[in-house]
Amino acid sequence: MLLLTLGYAILALVLVLICADATSLYLAQKRADAAADAAALAGADGFVLTVVGGQASTQLTDAGVYEQATELLAATGTATLVAASSPDGNSARVTVAMQWHPPVLTVFVPEGWTLHATATSRTVLR
Repeated sequence: MLLLTLGYAILALVLVLICADATSLYLAQKRADAAADAAALAGADGFVLTVVGGQASTQLTDAGVYEQATELLAATGTATLVAASSPDGNSARVTVAMQWHPPVLTVFVPEGWTLHATATSRTVLR
């Protein structure tokens, strides 16, 4: 009976450690998503305003999106910029990466992963 109790205790401990690592991974991915969202929003502010015939319009460039996203990520230091572009001239698409390491090292969990997150933000002038 003691052997069975010890086995269940070890199994419970392993499950708790794996759940702690899984929670840490989930929160790290949410931080990467938030960094990508913020960088895309900042990138959407890198537009060039043009007025033609009394009509104002905005135009995003890859360089403007990249500059704004780089500036924001450098200020926050949360993630590394992988790519920043404007696929259609109105949207800013940003991809960031960050490294995750588990807080509790166990045999069943890898030493770490690189997490990627991509976000798109659109600039509209009304």
